[in-house]
Amino acid sequence: MATKTKYELTKKDFRQMNRRNIFLNQLGWNYEKMQGSGYLFIVLPQLRKIYGDHTPELKRAMRMQNQFFNTNPYLNTTIQGLDVALEEKQGISSLETVSGLKNGLMGPVAAIGDTIFASLIPAIIGAIAANMAVQGNPAGAFLWLAVNIAIMYFRWIQLEFAYKGGVTLVTKLQGEMNALTNAATLLGVYVVGALIASLVNIDVPFVAHIGKMTVNLQNEFDTIMPKMIPGLAVGLIYWILGRKRMTSTKAIFIVIIVAVVFSALGVLGKGA
Repeated sequence: MATKTKYELTKKDFRQMNRRNIFLNQLGWNYEKMQGSGYLFIVLPQLRKIYGDHTPELKRAMRMQNQFFNTNPYLNTTIQGLDVALEEKQGISSLETVSGLKNGLMGPVAAIGDTIFASLIPAIIGAIAANMAVQGNPAGAFLWLAVNIAIMYFRWIQLEFAYKGGVTLVTKLQGEMNALTNAATLLGVYVVGALIASLVNIDVPFVAHIGKMTVNLQNEFDTIMPKMIPGLAVGLIYWILGRKRMTSTKAIFIVIIVAVVFSALGVLGKGA
């Protein structure tokens, strides 16, 4: 049984894997193995170079690589870099370790990637860019474009970084990545809270006349807590989204209908 291979990955191999990852990562996606087929497609040329064409070792490696796999697509090449580093060094004897590595890392990597790339960056940078655009500042569009270019660059370089770091990268970065995720989450909470006050413009235009006295409800609410109505509205929407069988599409229609009805009744209006 082979334990050491003669092939070492080159810059050309990394470019090939990155191109396949960016454009074809979801190739063959299905409910049984999810990204398993795409993962095999990304690393297949390198497997052929490591084990040789039409060899029993290649067939075994392909069967293992086609197992269930699902993680964040912005960080998946971190796992692939560790994978090919192990297989290049230990050959067919590494397959059990690689299988365990994939199963063990795809969950934590998905949690980190989804938090940063699917939640925090779109929410924070998208809201800032949108706010700049609303105020007529074209720099918002360039900010959004620059951030996405930076993300694409990060996706491109992480494969070789993980490959060179090897399995020690997992233990080295575990604490740092957890700290980064916690810090980014806390930052996101503060930024989203500030954006609610600046972007959600709702007030209560209703004015009550009690004898000779006029009561402006919005002024009373502002006395209690400025921007209280936008905060309550966002909190109510968040509560609605937490209900069973509630989707974001349904929540959007509910908000539209409530806004139109209450606006027609003069209960709610657009804030300054």
